[in-house]
Amino acid sequence: MIYKIRVILDAQEDIFRDLEIEASTSMEEFHNAIAQSFGFLGNEMASFYTCDEEWNQDEEIALFDMNENGSDVRLMNETFLEDVMTEESPKLIYVYDFLSMWTFYVELADIVSYEAGITYPNLLFSFGELPETPPEKNFESKPTFDFDDTFENYDDLDFDENWN
Repeated sequence: MIYKIRVILDAQEDIFRDLEIEASTSMEEFHNAIAQSFGFLGNEMASFYTCDEEWNQDEEIALFDMNENGSDVRLMNETFLEDVMTEESPKLIYVYDFLSMWTFYVELADIVSYEAGITYPNLLFSFGELPETPPEKNFESKPTFDFDDTFENYDDLDFDENWN
């Protein structure tokens, strides 16, 4: 099967690419297709993240395992597009270059049959130009704990003076 996917840069302006890619493609090959479609060299760290309908980030699928001892992180070269993107979970978040934090919303638009004579991945449509620098990010969340109300008077905390 062939996935038709829209990849949208998280920016004020509309900047997106529509791609056709085989469902059996590795996430590493998908990463390369996205990077090329936006004009990146593809030589920076990147990760995909599964997410829910509201784009809340979940599990990471990394390009490389940066943990020295190894870990249970899913890797792009061992994970396939059809395993993480389905009609039931059609959304992913893609982050390219962790220093610049180029962030993209990836959404499955359609699943179609393979067409002979087409080379996949196939860039169907390109809209907008990538800016010189990544859009500014505002990393905020709703506080779940109010630290200001935790302790009214630190002198009442009964710490041993020689605790270290």
